[in-house]
Amino acid sequence: MFTKVIVANRGAVASRVLRALNAMGIHSVALYSEADAGAPYLAMASETYAIGPAPARESYLNQDLILDILRKSHADGLHPGYGFLSENAGFAQRVTDGGARFIGPSPQWIDAMGHKTRARELAAQHGMPMSKGSPVLPMENASILQAARDIGYPVLVKPAGGGGGIGMLPAKDEAALLETVERSRSMASRGFGNAEVYLERLFERPRHVEFQVLGDQHGNVAHLFERDCSTQRRNQKVIEEAPGPNIPRDKVNAVAEHITGIMRKIGYDNIGTVEMLMGADGSFNFLEMNTRLQVEHGVTEEVTGVDLVKAQIRSAAGEKLADILPHKIEIKGHAIQARVYAEDPKNFFPSPGKLNVFRPPVDGSVRVETGFAEGRDVTPHYDPMIAKVIAHAPSRGAAIDKLVGALEAFEIQGLKHNLPAVIAILKSEPFRAGDVHTGLIPEVLKKK
Repeated sequence: MFTKVIVANRGAVASRVLRALNAMGIHSVALYSEADAGAPYLAMASETYAIGPAPARESYLNQDLILDILRKSHADGLHPGYGFLSENAGFAQRVTDGGARFIGPSPQWIDAMGHKTRARELAAQHGMPMSKGSPVLPMENASILQAARDIGYPVLVKPAGGGGGIGMLPAKDEAALLETVERSRSMASRGFGNAEVYLERLFERPRHVEFQVLGDQHGNVAHLFERDCSTQRRNQKVIEEAPGPNIPRDKVNAVAEHITGIMRKIGYDNIGTVEMLMGADGSFNFLEMNTRLQVEHGVTEEVTGVDLVKAQIRSAAGEKLADILPHKIEIKGHAIQARVYAEDPKNFFPSPGKLNVFRPPVDGSVRVETGFAEGRDVTPHYDPMIAKVIAHAPSRGAAIDKLVGALEAFEIQGLKHNLPAVIAILKSEPFRAGDVHTGLIPEVLKKK
């Protein structure tokens, strides 16, 4: 087992990982930029190190500086959290080469799944259900147009080198395609330093359903069922839940088992999430794989009782799944998470500022994950998410009611936030009925 672990992240995710390390009795090291000096999560760590100015490229993305602290602190493990360097295969390899262990999948799997078209090719080779798509698009217009014709309109243009909804743009016909490809390339270049894009079939009103998997270093892989992450704005998740509503259990379990078999066959060795699009016809189609802990991991923890961060750490330390996970993993009740953002609820644009009032709900049965406290600034340098609120109850309806009550009790003043929009969505008839899809938010809010 690890003796000392660096958490190479900030805010709520750093707090979450530090909590697991503390519970396991592992000495912890937290990092902070100038913007995060005095942040609440730092008090949870055994040691802290300053890592430079607020901009992420000069601090949380500064590999050389983080690796220097890894050496100075004599840590034998590094947990990347999510975002920042969590899916950077080169960084994971440098951690390993430096004599420590990267708490995540082996660099080969981060690399294999990090490039979207190569991940699709690998998944297809092993029988993953998949819709039509293209390789990375060439520069020639004629070839681009032909690739779209082979798939059939409408198509979705997607960056090959990154996710998070950045650069994902629809093209409904040939007249719009070439301009859309150029826009996506430009956004991909700025967001990921990689202008490669490809095409996928565009599903109308699809559902985004993802499957949590965990592997070990001994050839074992298990799944912890699914999460529904369909309730999104700008292709980014806002509300997530487990299990997925209105999906036959036998069907979703069969997909989970099929995915697990593929992950076992290829030798996947730590935490990961296989993301699928579910069409209106009920078909599941491979979207991508995230080789890290997910923002929404908490809903899976609530319904299975498995601490995924501890499980991830134990797997990276070399333990077998049989010793990490319960003999039988079952779904108990229903859990829903809402992401609370500092953003304008009308257009969802970021709204940085000072949290003059920041009082999360005090209901002990509601889980709140945050890296903020009253009086702290939400800066434009990082993601504007300021909290995650998770409710667990015996039924989906009870979980929705519990979450609505918690969000209505959440007091935030000093900046714009998305609580009014999230509450409206949770109360809407389509959401309560489980009629979720990726276009639900604009449909609900348009009626308000």
